[in-house]
Amino acid sequence: MIHFDLIAPVGDILRRNARVRPEKMAFEDKHRAISYNRLDEETRALASHLRAAGLKEGEAVAVFLPNSVNWVVACLAVVRAGGVSVPVAIESTDAELAYRLADAECSILISVPEKRTLVDALQPRLERSVKIIEASDTAGFESLGPSPGVVEDDPDVDRAAYIVYTSGTTGQPKGVLLSTRSMLWVTSACWAPIAGLNEHDVVLNTLPLYHSYALNIAVLSIIATGASEYIMEKFSTTEATRLLRSGRFTFMPGVPTVFHYFLSACQANGEKLLSSVRLCVSAGAIMPGTLNSDFEAFFGVPLLDGYGITETSTMVTMNWPGRWRVPGSCGLPLPGLTVRLVDPKTGLDVPPGTEGELICKGPNLMQGYHNKPLETQKAVVEGWYHTGDLAKSDANGFLTITGRLKELIIRGGQNIAPAEVEEAILLNSAIMDCAVIGMPHTMLGEVPVACVVLKDGVPFDQDALLKHCRDRLSTYKVPDRIYVVGQIPRTGSGKILRVKLRESIPAA
Repeated sequence: MIHFDLIAPVGDILRRNARVRPEKMAFEDKHRAISYNRLDEETRALASHLRAAGLKEGEAVAVFLPNSVNWVVACLAVVRAGGVSVPVAIESTDAELAYRLADAECSILISVPEKRTLVDALQPRLERSVKIIEASDTAGFESLGPSPGVVEDDPDVDRAAYIVYTSGTTGQPKGVLLSTRSMLWVTSACWAPIAGLNEHDVVLNTLPLYHSYALNIAVLSIIATGASEYIMEKFSTTEATRLLRSGRFTFMPGVPTVFHYFLSACQANGEKLLSSVRLCVSAGAIMPGTLNSDFEAFFGVPLLDGYGITETSTMVTMNWPGRWRVPGSCGLPLPGLTVRLVDPKTGLDVPPGTEGELICKGPNLMQGYHNKPLETQKAVVEGWYHTGDLAKSDANGFLTITGRLKELIIRGGQNIAPAEVEEAILLNSAIMDCAVIGMPHTMLGEVPVACVVLKDGVPFDQDALLKHCRDRLSTYKVPDRIYVVGQIPRTGSGKILRVKLRESIPAA
């Protein structure tokens, strides 16, 4: 069941692909495409340039590039050279970039000429100077010149090879130390056996590559299985529609908001664009059960939902294809991974149907938080990673995520999970997107407040929405107020930035 043959050093995987499928397209973006043979050559050459620039084994290199073929080349080259790849969002502010460069102790940064001024301005604020290597949209790293020498590929799949930062939805982002083995274990236990990702697939990637979900499924899993992929620089329904009309894509990963907006756009114009797509998969945030059923009913294509977190190299649970799925559930634990639901106060396992904190252990667990031993000790206790996520299990083991411990709204002593209220609101035909947050209340402590994004052209009645909620929720869970907003702030992986949303809402 687990495809252990897919776990190998990055250099070995790239050389194997160059030998078995040299001319096959590996990755493509709007500027250029790269074959597996060229991917092997370009990553090997860039690895040589990195070592010539002074990179030592175990040192960190920031990959500060837009979604692109160059991003993939840079990330893989760093690992081949024995370095630690640190993905950084290209839209990061100077403060966000400076924090990651300093926290990860990066010695080199790979970026584009357009970001040179920003990076140069940061240098005086850093304890160590950072060398800059630049990429061209169309020519990759050719401007660096011929390879300065031969670098032996790093063979160690167990060392920390990636520092992927958490989304920072509950505080300062933490750098998660992940190995090639832990990342490819998810490929071998999830994407290959469950989703069936293979060399015949052509993937349309809608995800930002700097997140662990995308690094796993849209970079490492592609080369491990020998698939091909088109990388969207940023997701837009217009561009996705144009690309899918070609009929060349068979597999599409995304987050719930991607599928929600794509479904709404296609329903509006009556286009069923997924005729060539055999499977869509979603992770990164909770998917409402209604979105899953509506998507499959309209397109006739399975949309498999899973639950993952950066600290487990992405995936923890996944739904399998076929009829045996539970609406709203994120599926079953991956083969080889152990999951428990425990009472947060006592640490004891809770029975099926009772909410508990999800904890897990397995081969995909992080090595810890970079330079944060106390944070690591709090999160990993006797080998069990405490996720902070709340879930329920049915009698057959199917898990449903109900919220986060830190996001619970406590109204007069009664717990409210925002996700439950959000799912009820999304059943209303006028609502495109929504988020529920807790706001201070002098008598009750907190009350739920809903922020909603409206669908174009659909009449909206606030009183009708509140009645809609009262018909589906206990009285104490019904939002105290409703605000219409232009958009819900989210991370690249689809998680709601409730702190940012809360700051924009006036107190009662």
